Amino acid sequence: MTAFPNSGFLSEASDRLRDMLSALATSVSLDRGEVLFEQGDEGDALYALLEGALEVSFLAMSGRKLALSLMRPGEVFGEIALFDSGPRTATITAAEPSRVLRVRRKDLMEQIRKHPELAEDMIRLAGLRMRWMGAQLNEQVFLPMPVRLARKLLLLANQQDTPSERIALSQSELAEFVGATREAVSKTISTWKRSNVVEASRGGLQIHDFDALRQLAESDLI
Repeated sequence: MTAFPNSGFLSEASDRLRDMLSALATSVSLDRGEVLFEQGDEGDALYALLEGALEVSFLAMSGRKLALSLMRPGEVFGEIALFDSGPRTATITAAEPSRVLRVRRKDLMEQIRKHPELAEDMIRLAGLRMRWMGAQLNEQVFLPMPVRLARKLLLLANQQDTPSERIALSQSELAEFVGATREAVSKTISTWKRSNVVEASRGGLQIHDFDALRQLAESDLI
């Protein structure tokens, strides 16, 4: 039996709940480019990434696929499906050969009915998830746009021991991510370019100084 990671949604789960999830889990292997689930699919399972890397993407209003982030081993995702079988809000695709653990909602609910004391643990975890989502909403509403942009660029970047990295998103698409106008994003990028933090190119953005970008992401006074 492979244990579920003690991270993300499960970082504050009881040992008993984590053991139950591990006992219910099945292993799923994915080849590079294989889709685990698509945006709009019915949510029916919780997942944990054990090996490889998974791309998180969604379809923008323009119809173009936008990559949101790249998940690495240890990340737990899809937990909303344990409480609500509504549609998935993003597509998960293997960026390289990967292996995940999967726990289906129906199997978990069957165990919760047999062991109702574990429902309290699940409710507590749902509350923590709601608090996290509230914090994300507050960040989107109250943080200055340049801070939101810096944080989004860091989230999209792999940062794998490279001095610079290209993000293949246009300024209009970045504006969609941070809830701002294209003009505001363009003005911010032009300011950062003068300090050699980033450089705009056709259909993308090159990050030159990750340390400076991290400082911008942590500031709330910009």
